[in-house]
Amino acid sequence: MFAKIKELEDRFMQLEGDLSRPETVRDQKTYQKLTKDHSQLAPIVHAFRRYNAVKQEIAGNRSLLDDPDPDMKRLAREEIETLKEELSRLENNLKLLLLPKDPNDEKNIILEIRAGTGGEEAALFAADLFRAYMKYAEMKRWKTDIMSRNSTGIGGFKEIVVLIEGNDVYSRLKFESGVHRVQRVPETEAQGRIHTSAVTVAVLPEAEEVDVKVNMEDLRIDTYRSSGCGGQHINVTDSAIRITHLPTGLVVTCQDEKSQHKNKAKALKVLRSRLLDMEQEEQRAKISADRKSMVGTGDRSERIRTYNFPQARVTDHRIGLTLYKLEDVMQGNLDLVIEPLIAYFQAEALKGQA
Repeated sequence: MFAKIKELEDRFMQLEGDLSRPETVRDQKTYQKLTKDHSQLAPIVHAFRRYNAVKQEIAGNRSLLDDPDPDMKRLAREEIETLKEELSRLENNLKLLLLPKDPNDEKNIILEIRAGTGGEEAALFAADLFRAYMKYAEMKRWKTDIMSRNSTGIGGFKEIVVLIEGNDVYSRLKFESGVHRVQRVPETEAQGRIHTSAVTVAVLPEAEEVDVKVNMEDLRIDTYRSSGCGGQHINVTDSAIRITHLPTGLVVTCQDEKSQHKNKAKALKVLRSRLLDMEQEEQRAKISADRKSMVGTGDRSERIRTYNFPQARVTDHRIGLTLYKLEDVMQGNLDLVIEPLIAYFQAEALKGQA
């Protein structure tokens, strides 16, 4: 492991030299690539250098164990124990930093939330879940853009699709894909009975044109008049877009923008991301037929989490996590469940390399 890290440190120092040259700074394309490579190596190199520094500090303290002063000996032993703990943490951190990176981790995402079983109550929870993700995005300073939505009359969503852009979006939210179950008493329930409903979440890495080639000949594009709740804002032009990808049968609609061109661009962006997700799903299926790792695959066919409102409880079924902090989670503090998932995934990946 350390031989590999030494190679990376040498590469890091070479990049620092390249970045200091005036001709590199003038070439923006080259400069941006070198800066990106440099920033990716920096955490590994800094951790490695601290690791070596701690080893030297331990060696220095060991030399004090022969000191005739008993207080000096005691302080040296205490310092060695503290430094050994830090050394162990640094070594584990270096192993994590060297794990193969998910190629999608740096991508933006298309977040799709759909009401499942439960009718109107499921649609209302879809809206609640959407707001929780938007609050989380705001905390992370991510940019959000609604691509399409299908609202119900009482404030729910049958479906809502959002583009989320920012640093580490996919790496933070990729484990959210799956069936989210809610148990609560609906506002319309006169008897006070608890209902169980479900919402499906899909987290798709945003696909650029270089990731997925879409032949226009494979598309059927229909325009129609946007639907809405009426009133002065109703769209009276045929600006809504429906795109059907004929080879796969995928259908994407978008009517949020007043411009037909903007709706078409958004619909194509969603279509590319869904096609990329299909391709990657096929690749994953070939690699792992049993698909046991829910965290690794983000399989959307399985129930991943339950939100129990009467007990203020959130349970993530993949890792056996139970929190009695439902209100915090619904207010956008999703790191309460995301951080344990990431830790679990990293631990599993380390086991695989052992």
